[in-house]
Amino acid sequence: MSKNHGQKQRQALLADLQRLGFSEYEARIYLSLLQSPSVTAYEVSKETGLPRSNTYAALESLTKKMAVQPVSQNPVRYVPVEPSALLGQWSREVNAVCGRLEAGLRHLEGESGLDVVWTIVGQADITAKIGEMIDDAKEHVWIKAAEDVLNRHSEQLRKAAKRGVKILIILFGSDVAPFVYGPTCSVYLHEGNGIRMGGADNLFTITSDYKTALTARLADDMLGAYTISEPVVRMAESLIRHDYYLAEIFKYFGKEIDEKFGPILYSLREQTFSTEQFSILRDRMHALGVDTFAPRAKQIAATVPAQRRRSARKALK
Repeated sequence: MSKNHGQKQRQALLADLQRLGFSEYEARIYLSLLQSPSVTAYEVSKETGLPRSNTYAALESLTKKMAVQPVSQNPVRYVPVEPSALLGQWSREVNAVCGRLEAGLRHLEGESGLDVVWTIVGQADITAKIGEMIDDAKEHVWIKAAEDVLNRHSEQLRKAAKRGVKILIILFGSDVAPFVYGPTCSVYLHEGNGIRMGGADNLFTITSDYKTALTARLADDMLGAYTISEPVVRMAESLIRHDYYLAEIFKYFGKEIDEKFGPILYSLREQTFSTEQFSILRDRMHALGVDTFAPRAKQIAATVPAQRRRSARKALK
């Protein structure tokens, strides 16, 4: 291990100990004792370079925290409590305290805070919150997402399906089969083809049990919004529910819809998209080889390859 790497590792350990409630001096002394156990306060002071008075005070505090133990007299020598024992005890105590606080604070909270929307930043925290919602679900989980993102939660969704949780997925992708986790799981390609067309199609939206909702932008700065606000949860569930309706309608009337509104509902989107969204739409359709001014039949044929249309319709039957 290089000297520079060792210093960085030590600084990280010092920082983590301070996050757990150690002072800077206490953290430095504890690490020193791990490397040189059974030493006097004078020797600790000499080894760490801390003033002797501060060393005595820190050792006394560490003893009260049960992080070090005096093992002799005249002179008193100190040994560190084994890290696994120390951290295990702290973990049990913190979990117990958090459990009591959760119950007590929930009782005090009453109806306050129910309309709050919490911001979640970063992929790790967003992924953890999505996983928590899936794991806590009792009745249902509804999701609108792209297949590459959904793959991250496949195991949790499979376990939820085994618990009997009803799962509804609106999928941006080409194949629903990998996401059918059991008989309680229904998967539909978005608008019958699974093609992403606008900025909103890059969101991950999940609701559970008519109680919670989360929408996240899983690109760039990874920003999410989580809420238990009833109106917002209802709005998110309505979004997914109407996508489900639309998928079913496309299954039976897809050709007629394309003939009326153009491929990928082009004429409707043209009227309602912002300038930025419309620019994305035109670029996406161009990438698909769609000429929006061509005859309707050619547009439909160019929008979704025949094999993909067949697999999508087969999966929805």
